[in-house]
Amino acid sequence: MPLKKGKPAPPVQLPDQSGKLVDLEKFRGKKIVLYFYPQDNTPTCTEEACNLRDNYKALMKAGYMVFGISPDSVKKHANFIAKFNLPFSLLADPELKAIKAFKVWAMKKTFGHEHMGVLRTTYIIDENGIIEEVIEKVVSKDHASQIMGK
Repeated sequence: MPLKKGKPAPPVQLPDQSGKLVDLEKFRGKKIVLYFYPQDNTPTCTEEACNLRDNYKALMKAGYMVFGISPDSVKKHANFIAKFNLPFSLLADPELKAIKAFKVWAMKKTFGHEHMGVLRTTYIIDENGIIEEVIEKVVSKDHASQIMGK
């Protein structure tokens, strides 16, 4: 069960696609879109990332910084960003630190098989580090509109 709105967001310190450590605490004063997704280069995850890419200027204009998190490696993130020309950072969480802290690691059913995995979930975090919104039913092809409340 993902964290609830109104709660402080857990700290996040993870490497981005270039291996540089990103500490979200350093972005206090800005709104953050933190989207968790299962895996780079899968159809739904690619659709979601490309929707955010295509609407990135509008998200920035609305005051949002965008970060994606999955269990993929730094190298896999770098390749995914290059392949789809993504303008935002992807944070590598192979040890599931942030994924578990935000409570998006759970039993899932895919094609009839149960397995542990990342629940596609987006957190909107306000300027003070408080969870402002939790989007659990992500519509990948229209995710930016969900974030901006349209």
